[in-house]
Amino acid sequence: MRPEPDKRQHFMYYSGLKTRWSDNDIYGHVNNVTYYSYFDTVVNEYLIEQGGLDIHQGSSIALVVETHCNFFKPLSFPERLEIGLGVDRLGASSVRYRLGIFSENDAESAASGHFVHVFVDRENRRSMAIPQSIRSALQHLQGSDEKGSGV
Repeated sequence: MRPEPDKRQHFMYYSGLKTRWSDNDIYGHVNNVTYYSYFDTVVNEYLIEQGGLDIHQGSSIALVVETHCNFFKPLSFPERLEIGLGVDRLGASSVRYRLGIFSENDAESAASGHFVHVFVDRENRRSMAIPQSIRSALQHLQGSDEKGSGV
């Protein structure tokens, strides 16, 4: 079954980003690897701002263990983007985010994907429970969507 673009209502949080000149590749559109950078930026922005993640001195860190992206429409510099973020699954030590990259004011995503974090102890890199402040912030991102992939 061919994947379809996400709709805006599939996401509980949005963050704006501008494409950069260096995001474009030789073909004149945002290079595919850059989409993963957008995912990473929005997820970590949310964890820091809403969950209180301390990236410098906190006892836990979140490691990416899986990513995936489907591309539907090319993007290029200069474009303003809106990145949608939701949570599909929230486990004891891991979370699977749902992400959609939208051109400003577009109803359907130019790209959609997922991103999985596992929380580990900063020192020994062993899996640990998601800190409560982060868990609470992530719970705000949970919700059903029209595709039925909600929690």
